[in-house]
Amino acid sequence: MFLNHVAQTSPEPMALEIESAKGVWMYGKDGKKYLDLISGISVSNTGHRHDQVLKAIHSQLDKYLYLMVYGELVQGPQVELAKAITDLLPSSLSSVYFVNSGAEAVEGALKLAKRYTGRAELISFENSYHGSTAGALSIMGSEYFKSAFRPLVPGSRIIRYNWFEDISKITNETAAVIIEPVQGEAGAIIPVEGYLKAISDRCKETGTLLIFDEIQTGMGRTGTLFAFEQSGVIPDILLLAKGFGGGLPLGAFISSKEIMASLTLDPVLGHITTFGGHPLSCAAAKANLDVIVNDKLWERGLSSEKFIRAKLKHPKIVSLKGKALLLAMELSSEEECRTIIRSCLDKGLLTDWFLFAANCLRIAPPLIITEEELDHACGIILECLNELS
Repeated sequence: MFLNHVAQTSPEPMALEIESAKGVWMYGKDGKKYLDLISGISVSNTGHRHDQVLKAIHSQLDKYLYLMVYGELVQGPQVELAKAITDLLPSSLSSVYFVNSGAEAVEGALKLAKRYTGRAELISFENSYHGSTAGALSIMGSEYFKSAFRPLVPGSRIIRYNWFEDISKITNETAAVIIEPVQGEAGAIIPVEGYLKAISDRCKETGTLLIFDEIQTGMGRTGTLFAFEQSGVIPDILLLAKGFGGGLPLGAFISSKEIMASLTLDPVLGHITTFGGHPLSCAAAKANLDVIVNDKLWERGLSSEKFIRAKLKHPKIVSLKGKALLLAMELSSEEECRTIIRSCLDKGLLTDWFLFAANCLRIAPPLIITEEELDHACGIILECLNELS
């Protein structure tokens, strides 16, 4: 039934049937358990079904679910989450627009930037990933994934990541630059020293809005609560999703009240969503945020990175890129990587590759993972590497 009735997006889906999940473990119907090394692509930062998140969901279930389209009624879970997240951000990031997903956060941010600046040009980066909807696809940094769907949104321009020479292509015609503070699907690429600051300076010089896509890097994934904290740069618009929702669908674009106000008039309802900021998702996200902040899970991520780097020593490993628990284990070929992924799955370890770096194995487990569990995961990877011919 899965193959016949659920729309497929790849010719060879994993097709694992998972019956339950808790913490870092997923359990199949046949009783086999899998250690989750990818967190549903950086979603389950606090693990599967964290007790505090479940408690918040159950509490909200007893009050109300959907009430009204976004922004018309005062809904406690939205207000509490918006206050909690903005309390952790610089004062210029004080206004939150909740949506359902990362791609929707991107779409809203692009509209906001164009509306506020009155400009049309958008700049993104080679091997960047921001979602698969039409607007987000227009700024994706890979022609392979875009060409079949053209024509796309006009006015999009791609420049090279970590190339200072390309920064001058940001001009007073540019509405926004959208950038990942660590490039995720490119294989966990870290910006070189001073690069994000140079981008920010150029944006200020040209009156361009700077959008940081922290959909994958945020919520403690890269060693701080938000990756931008490590750069000395504050974006004009911040995007969150994935690990933000605690396992439920939720995204957000966050900016100043001044910038966000441009969606309020001329036209009214400049951006609208039916289910964005669903109270159940917001309740889960607030509990999820509390766990990350109170337990300082980003520190766990940094110590886990040290353990992994010390453990994963093998001649077949070309490099280990990334930061904290967004790591890419580089192999010599895509074929080797796919072989390792299949072997790991057979041995009860769920991992995968990167969209624009198919020769790299993703290591992005829940931030709650223990040293014992990491040792188990690394042991399986090393065993699989030894089996390569």
